[in-house]
Amino acid sequence: MAEKCKYSCKTASETLEWIHAIIHFISPYRYFLDAHVVNFFKDRLWEAVDKEWMHCLRKEPVENLLRIPSGVVQGHWPVSLKEFILTLRSLSLPREQTNLQEFSGMHIASLSNVLAQGMNHKKKHEVEALAALVGLVAKQVGARTVVDVGAGQGYLAQVLSFEYQLSVIAIDACSHHGKITDARVERIRKHYAAKMRKNGSELREISMPKTVTCRVLSSDTLKTLSNFREENDDAANQYLSRKSSGSQPSRLTENILPSLSYSDSSLVIAGLHACGDLSVTMLRTFLECDNAKAVISVGCCYNLLSEEASDMVDSCCGFPVSQGVKSAGVVLDKNARDLACQSADRWRGLDEHAGLHNFELHAFRAAFQMTLPTHIARKPYNRTSRESLTTPTASEDPGV
Repeated sequence: MAEKCKYSCKTASETLEWIHAIIHFISPYRYFLDAHVVNFFKDRLWEAVDKEWMHCLRKEPVENLLRIPSGVVQGHWPVSLKEFILTLRSLSLPREQTNLQEFSGMHIASLSNVLAQGMNHKKKHEVEALAALVGLVAKQVGARTVVDVGAGQGYLAQVLSFEYQLSVIAIDACSHHGKITDARVERIRKHYAAKMRKNGSELREISMPKTVTCRVLSSDTLKTLSNFREENDDAANQYLSRKSSGSQPSRLTENILPSLSYSDSSLVIAGLHACGDLSVTMLRTFLECDNAKAVISVGCCYNLLSEEASDMVDSCCGFPVSQGVKSAGVVLDKNARDLACQSADRWRGLDEHAGLHNFELHAFRAAFQMTLPTHIARKPYNRTSRESLTTPTASEDPGV
């Protein structure tokens, strides 16, 4: 059985203890972290692995190998190998599912067919749960406004608006997503209006999310959107579209800020699958924006986090965020971030055939990468010879 995690993030000191334990553990294995899985074959990285481990593992059934990332060891394995795997597992973040019903006063309502249109089963479950949580937290902190960051097609924003009667600003970088959101909102609005007329109830103003298309490149951008009054939505769109068109994070200048109209109401920052640096920007905005009373983020694509160089100061990169990690000098690089996003549960869920097929694909890709440079070196690319191979002759052309 896998060893349970013995570390905690309850306090800053306990968190730093966990971080330093991880750093100490992985330091001797940097050559694995910095390499793509194909490099294990291509660069003969197995030669750096303990020979006793290799002798043992090369004889193991595939199903036992697939369970290693989950911390499952076999009794006949070398003691050092078992200690390595169990220690590795004890340093991992716990992945047990939280029981959302433990939140007092939280009720997860099933979405109607109108609101759930276009969602698959997984998305529907996520939106139902997160919308209920955002609605509960907004009520607890006295907020009537939610800023949905990375809104996509507006599924979460629409549920928060129509079902929970919250004022929602839906932000996404893709203008196409904004158009889809607006079209969906209008269809849903008509449905709710028709439903009220049919029931003979008094027609009330239906809360609808407002879409903003811009790239959120910094917490300043998100703070500006959070602070705009509703009547300035068009101005916000125009201003942020100009500011987000560049490649560098926008910084709001002093001569612009005073001309904007701000709201002093409380708000909640929320995001479902806020990709890469977007989750970090949400956290920074929560700390810097006085009106933001809560942040609820379900991040994704952590491998896309930007990473600052060790000699950069005061950068706004996605990793590291805390001073504790910065002071420890942690550097991951892209391959390490990709590796960190691998799911142990998915590997464990593969059967023997699927697991073996996966291993074979990596081996064949490595073989291809090893032979390709040699082939290119011997036969340099020649446009004329290539065209002679691809252009049909008169006798071969079916049109002749």
